[in-house]
Amino acid sequence: MSKLLMLLIAAGALLGGIDKILGNRFGFGQKFDEGFLLMGSMALSMTGIICLAPVLSSWLGAAIKPAFTAVGIDPAMFGCVLAIDMGGYQLAMDLALDPEIGRFSGIIASAMFGCTLVFTIPVGMSVLPESDRPLFLKGLLAGLISLPVGLVTGGLLQGLAFGSILYQCLPIFLLSGFLLFGLIRFPGTIIRIFSRFANLIQIIATIGLTLAAVQHIAGVNLLPGLASLEEALTIVGSIAIVMLGSLPLAELLRRGLQRPFRWIGSKTGLNDSSTTGIIMGTITVMPALVMVPDMDSRGKVLCGAFLVCGASAFAAHMGFAAGTQPDLILPLLGGKFSGALVGMAIAMVMTRPTTRK
Repeated sequence: MSKLLMLLIAAGALLGGIDKILGNRFGFGQKFDEGFLLMGSMALSMTGIICLAPVLSSWLGAAIKPAFTAVGIDPAMFGCVLAIDMGGYQLAMDLALDPEIGRFSGIIASAMFGCTLVFTIPVGMSVLPESDRPLFLKGLLAGLISLPVGLVTGGLLQGLAFGSILYQCLPIFLLSGFLLFGLIRFPGTIIRIFSRFANLIQIIATIGLTLAAVQHIAGVNLLPGLASLEEALTIVGSIAIVMLGSLPLAELLRRGLQRPFRWIGSKTGLNDSSTTGIIMGTITVMPALVMVPDMDSRGKVLCGAFLVCGASAFAAHMGFAAGTQPDLILPLLGGKFSGALVGMAIAMVMTRPTTRK
């Protein structure tokens, strides 16, 4: 199945490349360019963390490994506090005692839980108008409730045992419970905490990139144990190549799903901005967030619920998995969409359809 998905991504690259040669007549050539140009932004956010991962795992491992192993949890599960493309994968793999748990944490859990912690919550709640935040927050709560569904589904598709998945995910469940309580009782404080956490990750990434650049240019090793810049850029480059195909493929899927999503919208009371925003969320989060003010009340809640697990499924996250662990593409997508759909179902129960004129 993973081989088939890689062939589909390759077909997307072929579609985008041909359309680019023809002058971007159908819009797929633009997506082809966008996929490769993402290498720059990915390199800025990822390269420094990748270079620092061996050092961070050495420093953190001294405290985290004894604490986690004492209760039978693989230290790799600490890595999922970061997004998959912001160092979560590298940190999980470096801390892992069992490589399979490392792959689960770094690919599947980081793409849902880590992405929510360091991006969706702090960025979403900061860019949205204050009047839209309560409804979007309500959706985030529904998405966090459905998060175990996505994690278990992804783990089972990977081949892990059901009991092992539940036990290894205990730290995620505990932190999710803390998040649920905090977002209900002290939303402003929780959002500030995670906004600062996200800023801290960016600062660490910049430090790592700077040190690696100095090491590469001048041959001066300012931090022993730092991974080479070439190694990090090889990983980023392989992901960017996959994005050449995944973005044109995602655009094709978006166009193909518009009609069924409109039909779903007509049955559930969602307006066009709501259904379009959710579709865009499968590709990238920011356009979906920008569209939230134009959504109806129910759509704002459903969008928040969907993004917890489903964010960037068809683009950055699938591209990252394809460039690092291709056999986990299906478990990743299965986990993300099962959790996202259950989250939307919970959100629908929590809301009433908007009356449409």
